[in-house]
Amino acid sequence: MPQARAVTTASLAALLLGVTLMLALHVVPPTNEVNPIRSTLSQYALGPGKWAFDIAVLLVALGSALALHALVRARAVRARSAGTLFGSLWVVSLLVLVYFTKTDWSVGPSLGGTIHRYASVVAFVSLPIAVLVIARAVFATAPGWRAAAQGLGALSLGFFGLIVIGAVRMAAGGGPWWTFVPLGLVERAIAFSGVAAIVVVVLGSLVRAGKSEELSPAAA
Repeated sequence: MPQARAVTTASLAALLLGVTLMLALHVVPPTNEVNPIRSTLSQYALGPGKWAFDIAVLLVALGSALALHALVRARAVRARSAGTLFGSLWVVSLLVLVYFTKTDWSVGPSLGGTIHRYASVVAFVSLPIAVLVIARAVFATAPGWRAAAQGLGALSLGFFGLIVIGAVRMAAGGGPWWTFVPLGLVERAIAFSGVAAIVVVVLGSLVRAGKSEELSPAAA
């Protein structure tokens, strides 16, 4: 199916381009002045790099949406399933993150910043869950690809768990949850391991589709 393969390839390209642009913010002036250990990724949206941050997030959202569309069209996953539900929540959350900017604490709290924070939580939880469910369906007969995708998804959830521990500790009388761990570093670990899991699902789908075409009588 050339059309499905083209959509999947476009998905992979959008995901990789989005990740590359986000990584570039870490090394290209003036955004390289943001502390990646303590400052969250959304901090880039409060400075001159906002346009690049927004484009990077939108590219990841586009790539993720295309991946879901291709998998549903190929009947690798059902349109109404836990995987597509959590995958859709991930995409919608990214759009919300772009529309509502992170709170600028030098000015004070804002409604938009609060919405941004909750959207971040939804995104960080829904992405790895979506990958864990989808990889099981897509790679039912490919344990290697399944383990790689689900391993990265589980890793993403594990890093998010550190923030949850910090929140529980704070509720029990400990210090602020955002100082319990190096928040910027942990958030980046959550985001990049989660997106890497999507890339594995998309890449694995392309590789397996290519092998199927080579083995099919029509390709001979």
